[in-house]
Amino acid sequence: MIRVPRFAVPDRLRLADSAAKGGEALVLSLAFTLLAAATTGLVIYGAYFGTITALVLRSLFFSGVAAAGLLWVARRFRSPALRALFYVLAAVALVPGPYLQHIYFDLVMSGGMSGPFDRLIFVGLLLVVLVLVRLIVGWPLVLLVLVALAYAWFGDAIPGKYGHGGYDLARLTSTLMLSTEGVYGLPMGVAVEYIFLFALLGTFLMRIGTGEVFVDIARGLTGRVQGGPGLSAAVSSTLLGTINGSAVANVVTTGTFTIPLMKRVGYSAVLAGAIEAAASSAGQILPPIMGAAAFLMAEILGVPYGQIAVAALAPGLLYVLALIVAVRLEAGRLDLARDEGGGFGLLRDALVKRGYLLLPLIGLIVLLVLGYTPTRAAVLCLVFGLLIMPWRRSTRLGPTGLVEVCCETMVSVLPIVAAVAAAGVVIGVLNLTGMGLMLSGLILELGGQNLWLTLLLTALASFVLGMGLPTSAAYLLLAVLVAPALVRMGLPAIVAHMFIFYYGLVSAITPPVALAAYAAASISGADANRTAVEAVRLGFAKLLVPFLFVTMPGLLMIGSGLEIGLSILFAATGVAAISVAFAGWCGRPLAASERILIFVAALLVLAPVPVAAPVLANVLPRAAGLVLLGIVVGRALGSGRERNRPNRMSRNPKKKVA
Repeated sequence: MIRVPRFAVPDRLRLADSAAKGGEALVLSLAFTLLAAATTGLVIYGAYFGTITALVLRSLFFSGVAAAGLLWVARRFRSPALRALFYVLAAVALVPGPYLQHIYFDLVMSGGMSGPFDRLIFVGLLLVVLVLVRLIVGWPLVLLVLVALAYAWFGDAIPGKYGHGGYDLARLTSTLMLSTEGVYGLPMGVAVEYIFLFALLGTFLMRIGTGEVFVDIARGLTGRVQGGPGLSAAVSSTLLGTINGSAVANVVTTGTFTIPLMKRVGYSAVLAGAIEAAASSAGQILPPIMGAAAFLMAEILGVPYGQIAVAALAPGLLYVLALIVAVRLEAGRLDLARDEGGGFGLLRDALVKRGYLLLPLIGLIVLLVLGYTPTRAAVLCLVFGLLIMPWRRSTRLGPTGLVEVCCETMVSVLPIVAAVAAAGVVIGVLNLTGMGLMLSGLILELGGQNLWLTLLLTALASFVLGMGLPTSAAYLLLAVLVAPALVRMGLPAIVAHMFIFYYGLVSAITPPVALAAYAAASISGADANRTAVEAVRLGFAKLLVPFLFVTMPGLLMIGSGLEIGLSILFAATGVAAISVAFAGWCGRPLAASERILIFVAALLVLAPVPVAAPVLANVLPRAAGLVLLGIVVGRALGSGRERNRPNRMSRNPKKKVA
């Protein structure tokens, strides 16, 4: 029996809910910890020095993550035989990376031709990918990979233009394992160069208390406003999203505090969960650290990540604006209490006592503006964090705490890395067989060269893929299959990619998947589907804004300064107006006719006008919409003040929240 010293695996580093006991559990935890720490070191070294060849770096990275993931999965099984099987599979996962590093120069000299031993390792690699994806992501992506492999193998049996000559195991091995076009393709490169690194940075900042500072800042800014806890949830989850691109992670991090607070001031369980879910999904679209798909977009478009972040800023803020307006109107409609524990005193204390914890994030923004690559900027921000960490006892992390950060990061990126490995297989087959271009042409045929019909089909395809796949995988497939078709119809590349990016994200709050809404419902105790429907109403901007990219490209910083400014102004006005129409309250309850007029005014402000149309055609409908909106909203606010003037008593006049 192998004995592992107790100090080798501190209690906080042991795998939770492990079915393995005794020495096996200690060895399992130790192996996972070592893999997490070694992978973190590899990523940081590769990001800062950049001296490791792409194929070697990506294969070593995936070997470490896949082996750790299989150990993480193995802990759940009670059967010793099943656990042993996963241990063997984890050992298999560790082989391809070191093997490719060992044969790399021979591989270059042979032109990537595969031998019998290469094919054996490739079969093992495919098995690892399929098992990992099945147990961490789910069946849809596994089936997609199997269909892609079957199409590559049996393509000669398919008649017509969608058939091909078929590819044997040798060719598939050369393409999908021995090159950077398959498992170790661009998606895996983004995972190792950006996703893991920024997930590490976000986890580290959360552990030293930056997330708590965000919550206190949000309460300080909004606590004394009516229904302030709802606004606090919107602002804090949005701020937290700037360092954590996961909607579900944001819900479980801030929701445990904000949802009970919202319920205490009068929000229903459904509305409280919906606000948290909608707010938490803002992090994936808001710079500086967006979801994993944003880094993929930068690589696919071949532009600096800073350019993607700048383009995403105005649309992300539009979403936050719509959500804040909706939450404030709901608080007024329900006549809710205030958060008496919030206010500027809390804001002052948060900034004075713990504001230094924001320095790494501020440093990240400054470095990106100065032209540093995202990878080097992230490494330097980690260094900033390590320098400020010891300033107070409450933020200090010892060696064990730092290793915990590595382990938490490993767990958080497992679904993404598994997804990009599977997506790499699918994309490699699409490129090898030429199916990608044919499917892009099929979309153009179905759309009949009509841009708006093609956009609707694209939105539907993005939404469906987003329901069954992680965001990064859904975006990757759409970027290969759909984006080229939109570009051929005249859309700028960044508009096409942002469009599918947004619609690939909406499944976080839209039924039947709605993972963020379901996570919030589990905290609030409300019905999950009702919470999801309410979250869609509050977060409608995520469904509307992508179409505004087409009619108002200035939102993505395309065009002159005047065009950009007017686009942002009109979009903000229209989105806020729709929020008012949906809420049905503006100083007082709105009649159905008033809500309809406000909605019509919003549509006029956001009206799609051809780019080649005369200036007057662009101005008239928007001006009419603004005038109509001003009249209806002005009358509502005026009558609301008149009605509320004489000694209005709050429904909960004495209710306060500590």
